[in-house]
Amino acid sequence: MARELFAGVPVADYAAALPWYERFFGGKPSFLPNDVEAVWEVAEARYVYIVEDPVRAGNALVLTFVDDLDGRVAGIARRGIEPAERETYDGGVTKVIYRDADGNEISLGGGPS
Repeated sequence: MARELFAGVPVADYAAALPWYERFFGGKPSFLPNDVEAVWEVAEARYVYIVEDPVRAGNALVLTFVDDLDGRVAGIARRGIEPAERETYDGGVTKVIYRDADGNEISLGGGPS
């Protein structure tokens, strides 16, 4: 089993995308590997990163399950980002979908309250 996970999100313009992701994640990146890549640690040894790659921009699907989904959604809303969609599945699992300017789908999920 893998010890670390890096989920990549290609964006058309790194400089334009960075502020949205800083607001979404609630802070500056955990580290910056180079001039066109930013990495956030979303859980121990689990990372989401953006990278400038105009050819592949807009095609990412990233889902992170969190303990306090409603709290996370409220925090992101306070930072000026609203969900594009919210889906609830059989069994009460909820998925809250956000889309960046390129159309990448960055989602949060949580179990029944």
